[in-house]
Amino acid sequence: MSHPLSDGERVLLVDAKRRRYLVTLKAGGEFHSHAGYVPHDDIIGGDEGATVLSTRGSRFVVLRPTLADFVLKMPRGAQVIYPKDLGPILMLADIGPGVRVLESGVGSGALSKAMLRAGASIVGYELRQDFADRARKNVAGFLGADVLERYRVEVRDCYEGIDEPAVDRVVLDLPEPWQVVGPAERALRPGGILVAYTPSIVQVSQLREALDRGPWSGVESLEVLQRTWHVEGAAVRPDHRMVAHTGFLTHARLLRP
Repeated sequence: MSHPLSDGERVLLVDAKRRRYLVTLKAGGEFHSHAGYVPHDDIIGGDEGATVLSTRGSRFVVLRPTLADFVLKMPRGAQVIYPKDLGPILMLADIGPGVRVLESGVGSGALSKAMLRAGASIVGYELRQDFADRARKNVAGFLGADVLERYRVEVRDCYEGIDEPAVDRVVLDLPEPWQVVGPAERALRPGGILVAYTPSIVQVSQLREALDRGPWSGVESLEVLQRTWHVEGAAVRPDHRMVAHTGFLTHARLLRP
């Protein structure tokens, strides 16, 4: 069933060169670009997938943004975890409905949105108040205000400890995740999972040393590479550019001490 686009809704405008623009619709508003402007009233009440024309005759396809679209276009302060890593993190951490997650380093809320949409309940630890506020705003902006009932962000330092008891998952995006291994052992239930996202292999090495000293099983570190392909008739080849290294993912399961 088609749901017409409404005032206040976010949409993605895609031009002929596949450039993407995230726009919040407002009655009487306008989207401006080098190709002229598009009145929001030409979009409101219309269907997703429609094409609208700018005042200079340029075409824009109107779509509701996917989570991946929103992650790449949303307001941010900290660097986000990219979509190519968000999916694997959901699988490695086995995120699903009712799973209780302690997330530290929420940043702009990209990973929070992915886990919340999968059904998790999250307590986030974030050092900066502005990042915590932005994460909550981004989460509510994409998933709706009701999801904040499952999302609590505290301004505090995870290195100083975790107060949440018997959580199912600890998910980290921190410069020194090895400092959280001890607190994670005490916070996780037996069989719980720790996942850490780290840009540097040096960070991975120090994290693995800390995990090797504790009751952890199935410890593994990996990275995800994304390569698209050029497909045009008989011309089929890998694209010259790819999304290669962004970060390493390390995961482990806690055994009963």
